[in-house]
Amino acid sequence: MSHPAGSGDHADAAYLLDSAGPAAPPRDNGELVFAAPWESQAFGVALALQDAGRIDWEDFRRSLIREIGDWEAAHPSGEGWNYYECWLRSLERLVSATGLVAAGDLRARRAELAARPDGHDHRHDHEE
Repeated sequence: MSHPAGSGDHADAAYLLDSAGPAAPPRDNGELVFAAPWESQAFGVALALQDAGRIDWEDFRRSLIREIGDWEAAHPSGEGWNYYECWLRSLERLVSATGLVAAGDLRARRAELAARPDGHDHRHDHEE
C-alpha cells in the first residue's frame, strides 16, 4: 500500500513497520535500534522515498522479506546477521528495478564508500 506523497498524516513511520514478523526491524523496549549511522540513514532513505511516492512500501516490504530469506538460506548458522544489510540490499534492488538509480551507479557509489576509512562519518563536535 502506497502512502500519498506529502499527506503528512503521520508523526513517524511506525504505521509502516511490522512490529513482528519477517520484516520487523530490531527494537529495544519498542524503540528502533541502529548499531551504526549508516543503518539509520538507509532506514531514512527508504522512508523518504516511500513518503515522496517514489517506492511502494508493500513492494519494499516483500523485497525485504525475500532478502532476509535469501540471507538465512545462505547462512544457516545465523552468524554475521545484520538486519540493515538486508534492508540496504533490498532498497538497492528496488531503486534499481524501478529505475530511480542505475545499477552501475549503485555499484560505483558502493565502491567509493567502501574505500573510505572507518569512522569517516563520525562527527567530533563533542570533543574539546
